[in-house]
Amino acid sequence: MFLLSPEKAHHLTLTLFNIILSIPIVSQLVRSNFQVKDKRLERRLFGLTFPNPVGLAAGFDKDGKHYKTMAALGFGFVEVGTVTPLPQDGNPQPRLFRLPDDEGVINRMGFNNDGMDALVERFKKGRLQNIVVGGNIGKNKITPNEQAASDYQKCFEALFQYVDYFVVNVSSPNTPNLRALQDKEPLTKLLNLLQKLNHAKTAPKPILLKIAPDLTDSQLDDILEIVETTKIDGIIATNTTISREGLKASKDRIAEIGNGGLSGQPLKDRATEVIRYLYEKSNRQLKIIGVGGIGSAADALEKLDAGACLIQIYSGLIYEGPNLVKNINKAILKRS
Repeated sequence: MFLLSPEKAHHLTLTLFNIILSIPIVSQLVRSNFQVKDKRLERRLFGLTFPNPVGLAAGFDKDGKHYKTMAALGFGFVEVGTVTPLPQDGNPQPRLFRLPDDEGVINRMGFNNDGMDALVERFKKGRLQNIVVGGNIGKNKITPNEQAASDYQKCFEALFQYVDYFVVNVSSPNTPNLRALQDKEPLTKLLNLLQKLNHAKTAPKPILLKIAPDLTDSQLDDILEIVETTKIDGIIATNTTISREGLKASKDRIAEIGNGGLSGQPLKDRATEVIRYLYEKSNRQLKIIGVGGIGSAADALEKLDAGACLIQIYSGLIYEGPNLVKNINKAILKRS
């Protein structure tokens, strides 16, 4: 797969898995090999029951085409998206790059997706019920920040009856000016709007906020204040970083790649620092989904020890394959 471009390898791998899992006897064998079922792995959070604490991070299955396949590979929950109101192609290719020496990935996908209506139609054809599905929502590139709340509102309303929880994504570095929405005033306004809509429903859904790893301590303090003010359910820490510090890849290679968010092992320590900071500063009350640089069972346990109640992986799958999910769940059981 590493002989192919990252984006082609991604699509080919998922296509092959979809074909394999369409054969009942093979599907059963795959499930028995990858899934770890044990009541001790269950987590009850946000009013939801997660079969296990290992989730698939947003960005892997943007359009809800593969979450059933990923459930078969042992994930306890899958986050689809980021989805936007209108379809968009994202940034020009190439836009996904491997850093093998660093076990990292740089992407500048740019919220490429089929749009919220296509995702809804896909869910209408049959939503898998034995896995928790989150909806990661964002704004279209052409939507100015002053009108961003409207995009989030549209996605929230469209997906409400199909997803189990929502994630507000204002932290991707690949949509121009999106991270400005992390500032205290616009973010509080946006989350209050979504909460108003949410609590008007008969059965409100959990709302979480995904934050960047590049925030300062004072900005993280603002995030904690915003969580308290808006009463959202938790934080996903963290998205990709714009930092390029400490990489083994040459400066020429990094310059050749250009802009984008860095994920994988180079993000591991900073993501853990953010989790620990938020958890401790909230008197260990904040519910955090930890993501960033989880490439082994030890990395996953480190995030949980820092204060995460659930974890998500993405880049680790590229370098370790789907056995990573099973290995993490087995390690959690070993400690239980």
